[in-house]
Amino acid sequence: MNATEALLIVFAYLLGSVPTGYLLGAWMGVDVRTAGSGNIGATNVARVLGKSQGILTLAADVAKGLIPVVAAVQLGFAPLSSSLVGTAAFLGHLYPVFLKFQGGKGVATALGVFVGLAPLATLVLIVIFAAVALASRIVSLSSMAAALAAPVTLWFFSYPPAVVGVSALIASMIIIRHRANLRRLLAGTEPRFGSLSSR
Repeated sequence: MNATEALLIVFAYLLGSVPTGYLLGAWMGVDVRTAGSGNIGATNVARVLGKSQGILTLAADVAKGLIPVVAAVQLGFAPLSSSLVGTAAFLGHLYPVFLKFQGGKGVATALGVFVGLAPLATLVLIVIFAAVALASRIVSLSSMAAALAAPVTLWFFSYPPAVVGVSALIASMIIIRHRANLRRLLAGTEPRFGSLSSR
């Protein structure tokens, strides 16, 4: 690994660590960590602050994953190095240095990473997310379904092993971050679209 790659990995982590939802909430006088589900992601921000702030959070969180990966690709990084950059951005969102390493669930930032690393496969994952969301009206279930499908989809489209491996790592961490949602799904208490319950 050369100096440029190392610097971009550090930059990706720091960019991923920027807590968009928390900052929007603070600007409006609300700590989103103590409202709704307590998550700093777009779903909780939309519930607590409004749809427009939720959309802004979503766009920014996607960009946190996309920007450093696109930079890595444009700089000609090998698939492994580009994948490490994406992983750093994703981990920054999950464990942000600016919030004492207490971050979000990583779905939107993972989307940005996948768009940069594997755009064709990501289209399939978006379709899977949308199909499950329309059928179930449960955001967490849609997120986990897309995450689980990611490694298989990237493998099917013959992306490099490093990219497939990183997708498997990201998918597993997304599932882990949704363990409370899994418990509610099993109990039949997970909220659907429009519910005021926490995600």
